[in-house]
Amino acid sequence: QVQLVESGGGLVQAGGSLRLSCAASGQTFRNYVTGWFRQTPGKEREFVATISSGGGTTTYADSVQGRFTISRDNAKSTVYLQMNNLMPEDTAVYYCAARFGTTTVTPTLYNYWGQGTQVTVSS
Repeated sequence: QVQLVESGGGLVQAGGSLRLSCAASGQTFRNYVTGWFRQTPGKEREFVATISSGGGTTTYADSVQGRFTISRDNAKSTVYLQMNNLMPEDTAVYYCAARFGTTTVTPTLYNYWGQGTQVTVSS
């Protein structure tokens, strides 16, 4: 069992930056793949980025490639999402998720989810 708590969301102007954090507790976090997803009202949860358990492999959605960076600090049981050059279309609730296994962009394959943090980008 892994518990995840996101933080760092907020309101930012277009072109600005935010760093989201996902703090994990419970089972040994370093064994888990972690991903970031986002969701807006009426739409399905969308993949943003994922990172392997050791941090050596990262994957990004095309829409955020080059602007967002996922990283992790296993000593702190925390995963980060650095978001730069934010755009209004990045507005969403951002969720952290974890799974035991290989990286995947499919949200239904993640077993553990945080409660989400709101990111709002104004134009």
